[in-house]
Amino acid sequence: MKLISDFKTFLFRGNVVDLAVAVVIGTAFTAVVKALVSDLLTPIIALIFGKPNFGALSFTINHSHFAYGDFLNNVFTFVTVAAAMFFLVVTPINALMRAAPKKTRRRRNAPNARTRSRSARRCPLCTTQVEEAA
Repeated sequence: MKLISDFKTFLFRGNVVDLAVAVVIGTAFTAVVKALVSDLLTPIIALIFGKPNFGALSFTINHSHFAYGDFLNNVFTFVTVAAAMFFLVVTPINALMRAAPKKTRRRRNAPNARTRSRSARRCPLCTTQVEEAA
């Protein structure tokens, strides 16, 4: 029974549930971004370059057929998805994070030393226990 209770503890630990939710949300968001790229961005680029699909591009050398058009389609999709993610998600989130008030961590002071640290438990000079600064 210990194995089952350990497994139950593992499953309901916060980070496992958070990861599962992130995967599900990421999968749904992937569909949205793919739709944005294929339905909106690709036609706009097709207006500029005149050809929305490179899948038929290929060449032959010594009776070997190289279909490089599908590779170009996938590279194009990757670049446009990355650009859409950067400009529509990462840039606004970074702007929001810069605008949010920053949390300040309290410094810890050693009683007889002049050093200050945010995470030290012992003073690096005198090795005494470090307490949080008032």
